[in-house]
Amino acid sequence: MEINTHNAEILLSAANKSHYPQDDIPEIALAGRSNVGKSSFINTLLNRKNLARTSGKPGKTQLLNFFNIDDKLRFVDVPGYGYAKVSKTERAKWGKMIEEYLTTRDNLRAVVSLVDLRHDPSADDVQMYEFLKYYEIPVIIVATKADKIPRGKWNKHESAIKKKLDFDQTDDFIIFSSVDKTGLDQAWDAILGKI
Repeated sequence: MEINTHNAEILLSAANKSHYPQDDIPEIALAGRSNVGKSSFINTLLNRKNLARTSGKPGKTQLLNFFNIDDKLRFVDVPGYGYAKVSKTERAKWGKMIEEYLTTRDNLRAVVSLVDLRHDPSADDVQMYEFLKYYEIPVIIVATKADKIPRGKWNKHESAIKKKLDFDQTDDFIIFSSVDKTGLDQAWDAILGKI
């Protein structure tokens, strides 16, 4: 499938099912910790500076943000998890919103689960991966911020992440950097392979 990424725009933000777009365009959800570089990942994939707003304040995305790409595909940015400054009630609300989307949305084809290549996955990262595996939702692990580690150490970090996640070798694992665009083509190949 050819996709013109220049034809990308934010479509809408939704708090629950009744706000989701009503059609059958395939969707790829993006999940990850608040400061893992999700907005930068979206902007890099779509070759845009600030379609998805990056912010110095993690925990900014509080709704499901739907991005329309060429009327052929949508990215759905889900709120970042694991951000301490958000109240428990707020977190529970997000959790429900994310769970409702992930478990009931027919358009969903896969989830890009972002982790930071520099660190072991957090308990939230592990929980997200286990959740996706439990519900048999195809998952693409993208390890961000690769430019911050010498290339010679990537394998060591990748192994540590896979071990901590109890990684299923049938899933995609992509080392990514929005700074030097490492992993950009692999990310698109993995995404297009799911739709």
